[in-house]
Amino acid sequence: MSKPKILIQLDTDPKASVFDAVVALDGGAEQLLQYSAIRPEDVRGLVHGAMYTRGPGDLKNTAIFIGGSNVTEGEAIANIARETLFDPFRVSIMLDSNGANSTAAAAVLNAAKHVSLANSRAVVLAATGAVGQRVCRILANAGAHVCVASRSMDRSRECIERLVAGGSPAEHLSPICSTDLAELSNALSESQLVFGCGAAGARLLSADQLQSAKSLRVAIDLNAVPPTGIEGIELTDKGAQRGSRFDYGALGVGGLKMKIHKACIAALFESNNRFLDCQEMLVIGQEILDRSK
Repeated sequence: MSKPKILIQLDTDPKASVFDAVVALDGGAEQLLQYSAIRPEDVRGLVHGAMYTRGPGDLKNTAIFIGGSNVTEGEAIANIARETLFDPFRVSIMLDSNGANSTAAAAVLNAAKHVSLANSRAVVLAATGAVGQRVCRILANAGAHVCVASRSMDRSRECIERLVAGGSPAEHLSPICSTDLAELSNALSESQLVFGCGAAGARLLSADQLQSAKSLRVAIDLNAVPPTGIEGIELTDKGAQRGSRFDYGALGVGGLKMKIHKACIAALFESNNRFLDCQEMLVIGQEILDRSK
């Protein structure tokens, strides 16, 4: 008799996310164990509980989801959880704090419907944020040249240092200051892709700036709170064609993001040795798109 599929939700916020709980159950988890306000010192004991209560042959039916609104804290929790595991006592882990990994994967996959990523040029606005960093990582790893845009050149350079330390190719990443309008305009004029990854309600690009960037083929704004991050893109845009450019708003990207999230939950229970972050979610998302053709 097979063991029930148990998902252990480790959330760094004071209250565990109801959204993540619902998606977990819709994604195939049969039992959900929620733990909130997780701190680094809590992790090993909880992971030991996941590792040692079932035999190695049944551990594919136990998995860990790491969430919460703070991506940096989530990454720290994930690192400790991974370090705690060892053969043959492993369980699969999914990291998607603040939905950053699944959102970034969905955004890039939508862009790739219209532009080959290899050797393309992209501007990522608010690139130093959680989603922006992951969009930069995926694009650079796919062979795109990425302008890592921030209001602070120092923060842009620091972001690139983190990305390179994580394995992204330095030659595909360039810092730019988004408040230098001439520099930003020049970067946009040479790019096929632009991603707005800013905080809620932060305007990153005006309609005039967008329209003057004639080489753009895809514009994606991931801000779901008015005003939009990229003026002229609607929340519900899902490949809306405006001239030679295809536009996506936050809700237009959200459909694929939700499919990726649910598919990743299901994938956790296929084996006991997976770690799902943005790159793995990209692969799963591409499989979803391939099946829909």
